Amino acid sequence: MNSNSDSHGLVQWHSTTIIGVKRGDVTVIAGDGQVSMGNTVMKPNARKVRRIGEGGKVVAGFAGATADAFTLFERLEKKLEQYNGQLLRAAVELTKDWRMDKYLRNLEALMIVADQENLLVLTGNGDVLEPEGGIAAIGSGGMYALSAARALVDYETDPETIARKAMAVAADVCVFTNNNLTVETV
Repeated sequence: MNSNSDSHGLVQWHSTTIIGVKRGDVTVIAGDGQVSMGNTVMKPNARKVRRIGEGGKVVAGFAGATADAFTLFERLEKKLEQYNGQLLRAAVELTKDWRMDKYLRNLEALMIVADQENLLVLTGNGDVLEPEGGIAAIGSGGMYALSAARALVDYETDPETIARKAMAVAADVCVFTNNNLTVETV
């Protein structure tokens, strides 16, 4: 997966879309399966959303470099183990390391993570963000999916339906997003 910097120094992630939708005590994270290299689709069915932690009680999705994302998944699992499955605490500690550690600081990925209580966006800048309205999206099609999901919440109550419909919109608009979804619920 690739990234480019715009004139503001912000990283623009390509080749994926991940959305998290939290409604009540149900949270869904969905991600497409497209892996692109430049303008070529290299793989249409990658799994960018997975369960981690003891008993799979945490769901995580990534946008960015695949190897970097797997490193972050492993680190987050270790933090979950260290902090007895407390996602918020583990996420804060991971982002501290991510920002401060010389090796981790170079990782190019964003993550959406969720458990029964939390939906969070994690960045290498040290951010642990709880999204407004229980909807978060990352990746090249993230803003399309986010916009669609925000429009849908007035008409839909089921978080999986919202996530799937929002991902369909993103896949129709973003050339780096497809309809091969992985959907996980907590």
